Amino acid sequence: MLDLTAYSALSFDVYGTLIDWEAGIAAVLSAWAKKQGSDLDDEALLLAYADHEAAVEAEYPSLAYPEVLQAAFRRTAKTLNLPINDADVQALGRSVPQWPAFADSAEALQRLKQHYKLIILSNVHEEGVAGSIQHLQVDFDQINTAQAIGSYKPSARNFQFLLERITDLEVEKAQLLHVAQSLFHDHVPAKAVDLDTIWINRRHDKPGWGATPDPKAEVTPDLAFPSLAAFADAVDAAFAPVNS
Repeated sequence: MLDLTAYSALSFDVYGTLIDWEAGIAAVLSAWAKKQGSDLDDEALLLAYADHEAAVEAEYPSLAYPEVLQAAFRRTAKTLNLPINDADVQALGRSVPQWPAFADSAEALQRLKQHYKLIILSNVHEEGVAGSIQHLQVDFDQINTAQAIGSYKPSARNFQFLLERITDLEVEKAQLLHVAQSLFHDHVPAKAVDLDTIWINRRHDKPGWGATPDPKAEVTPDLAFPSLAAFADAVDAAFAPVNS
């Protein structure tokens, strides 16, 4: 059993873990699909979209995230054989700061902040993360974005960057716990560099992978929770004084 008191810092994926990126993306895709007369539901649209975003990020690691979204949207439209225009793709590209936080994120982060330093390792640009932090209502101790790193998760480069930067916070690798929803983007590469991980399984009550590609690799997070609040509950219990 993982000793949650043995860590001094948590690194977070933001989108899918703290921010409901599926709701944000689906809102734009759904409005577009309905305009084209399509009856595809959100899950079908996210499934069509997921692999395209990952492919664009892998092919163009230095491309700004709004442009990644736009390119992935165009590829999705082609896959679905539906028309799309510049206004459609630009709507998705500029939508990131408006994507909603999960209902439990802000309160759970405030509790976790009492026990750990909080670090961001995000696949999004600086402006997008800045907008999202306003929804999360907590001060992060360090912010690492794909824009600053020059590549996107699941690239090993992003996790090496994280491990180098945590030394600025006087945190050692053994003291860092990575918290994320995506097995594909986070748990597979985090385990490849021997990080302990917490799976916030936001899709525990939904079939399939949604906007996240199939990891296509065996990976076992150290602990799994259905929500960030449930993880914060476990942390509070672990740090609670033992009654004598």
